Amino acid sequence: MDRQRYLQHLGFAGIPKPDLATLQQLHRSHMLKVPFENLSIIYQQGIHLEEEALFNKIVERNRGGFCYELNRLFALLLQDIGFNVHFISGEIRDRDGSFGPPFDHMALMVELDQPYLVDVGFGDSFLTPLKITTAEQQPQSTGTFHLEQEGEIYYLERRNGDQRSHAKTLYRFSLQKRRLDEFADMCHYHSTSPQSHFTQKLVCSHATENGRVTISENKLIITENHQRHESTLHSEDERRAALMRYFGIDLEI
Repeated sequence: MDRQRYLQHLGFAGIPKPDLATLQQLHRSHMLKVPFENLSIIYQQGIHLEEEALFNKIVERNRGGFCYELNRLFALLLQDIGFNVHFISGEIRDRDGSFGPPFDHMALMVELDQPYLVDVGFGDSFLTPLKITTAEQQPQSTGTFHLEQEGEIYYLERRNGDQRSHAKTLYRFSLQKRRLDEFADMCHYHSTSPQSHFTQKLVCSHATENGRVTISENKLIITENHQRHESTLHSEDERRAALMRYFGIDLEI
């Protein structure tokens, strides 16, 4: 792990320490800089979770990835700095209210003075880590987050707007510590199965200082200060030009 090169890629200029301030800054920088994207799946480039391959893709080639890639590499960075970090399994809530199977989503738990939920691989979500507690609402610019708990299971909820707005459950998880190899089957499923939404629809998205920019199939969606602007990309050339303009992504390298 070339820690300094990774930190440079994220725009982190300070001296990293295994403390909350560093974790918050790194998490936010990752969400702003490194896109959530499935381009390697759509363009059949393959998914590789080895450290060297991930570092080359995300840091050297200025790409992104999905949860198994982004949280895997981020965990390596955090470990290198000295954080106590563990993989945890999430199950994403579907539109019909059901949840995915175990290892449907890879997230991280970092133990500081208390455990924190760390996740740079979910897409439109929290920008800085969440305390793993049900005792308080945790407002951020991307929504107000709250955890509900049933036994050993936590439910991550988000409200947009005031507290009277409807809470949407994003995914559920437990704090059981997992090994990387336990995610292998679901990573393979999501990257190869015709039933996986990752194989069906291209997405590339990351947060900005005042909103979000997303390419979804042939749509370019830019949100600034809660104002949404959508335009159509009429060809593959236009889509690739948008990937370069808004994300700095060149699929040929």
